[in-house]
Amino acid sequence: MVSPIVSLQAPKDVSIDEIEAELRALWQSQGTDEDSAAVTRAATFSLIVYEPDGTQQLLASLGFYTGPTDGIAGPRTMAAIKAAQKDYGMEATGKSNPELRAKLQQEFALAKEKDKLTSENKTAAVSYTPDSEGITADVIAASNPCRIITLCPILGEDTGVTAQVSAYCPINKQSNNTLICCEYITLSGTAEALDRIGGIIAELAIADLPKFLWWKATPTPELPLFKRLVATSDTVIFDSSSFIDPEESLQALAELLKQDTALADINWRRLAPWQELAAAAFDPPERRKAIYEVNRVTIDYELGNESQALMFLGWLASRLQWTPTEYAIEGGDYDIRRVKFTDENQRTIEAELAGLPTADWGDIPGDLVSLKLTSTNEDADCCTVLCSSTTGCMRMEAGGGAQSCYIEQVTPLFDQKSEELLGQQLQRWGREMLYEESMLISAQILQLAK
Repeated sequence: MVSPIVSLQAPKDVSIDEIEAELRALWQSQGTDEDSAAVTRAATFSLIVYEPDGTQQLLASLGFYTGPTDGIAGPRTMAAIKAAQKDYGMEATGKSNPELRAKLQQEFALAKEKDKLTSENKTAAVSYTPDSEGITADVIAASNPCRIITLCPILGEDTGVTAQVSAYCPINKQSNNTLICCEYITLSGTAEALDRIGGIIAELAIADLPKFLWWKATPTPELPLFKRLVATSDTVIFDSSSFIDPEESLQALAELLKQDTALADINWRRLAPWQELAAAAFDPPERRKAIYEVNRVTIDYELGNESQALMFLGWLASRLQWTPTEYAIEGGDYDIRRVKFTDENQRTIEAELAGLPTADWGDIPGDLVSLKLTSTNEDADCCTVLCSSTTGCMRMEAGGGAQSCYIEQVTPLFDQKSEELLGQQLQRWGREMLYEESMLISAQILQLAK
């Protein structure tokens, strides 16, 4: 690690000249140290990270807030802050401050310890990960020397944008004792303040190199800063497992795709083993035609976020040329969703999505638990069961039926952290057509909601 960290603390909007001057000073100070290795500034790409400070996730996980996680102090956010301040005996200003944030963190820890978070609030709770702050950037920089620009919208008073620059040197070229370093630039301020310097943010990205935007929040197409950053990025990355309102956010992503925006979803990558095993089940010659007999689909997932289930169903429908015709949300303890399709032969296909309440909640809200593909034609050899646990398999097998089922256990990706999946994603430049085709089908399903 290269030190020192240089902070620009003036309570005003920083300029690009100030940031560049501090970067030059940082590298000049490193170059004058005769005892240190030679330092080389290297880059493969620029990564802009939009990362709200966690206040909205905390408010949502504690039941005060139901809006989007966007780092914007809108009416719903201000009302939630006031409600929390009143509940905790503080002055109800509607503005976040360190005292309120500390109290929210304390109450969050107590609720988590006593398992008092509802399934609806666990998505927000999991997306708030205070122990991993800073880890992601280091993991990315360790294998990809780059410039990382982090935008930290805060919900307090607008006192301008402050900047902090630092460097990280994880790669040592042993042949000539040269350190290859990455640059970190962190910009903090309200969403409005960050929007004021939106042009500066785009200019800070290194010219003539790929530019990625990791939007660690709800997609906000109407936000001027979002529009500006999307327009100057080669790929925009999300993680739909953190969406508090998955269906609304997935439809927003589909609209961005229609506008020819190159998107990627880290949560989509978690479906890879399910997709591979589902396809492999029909690889044997004697089963290849059986896939076209499937007209019943059951998908179980961890209650709280239906993104993976909807994306998998969109993938399956896009591969088999199914057209969605009905979508109904029944709710209940399992938050049942039913979808109907027709294929090119005008057959009806029915799908059920069920959210399973789980006592233990993992790192990823909404992970798939099990999948069953079958047919009303009992002579068809198409019954296939995939599951990530013995319990999941037992539940699917308990459905009975005369068909014998092909059963496979899926190795879950719960041990692959977001930063590792992000690192893989950053190696894939360009569009992912399979993802885009699947997402458009998922969006068509959601548009049919009753």
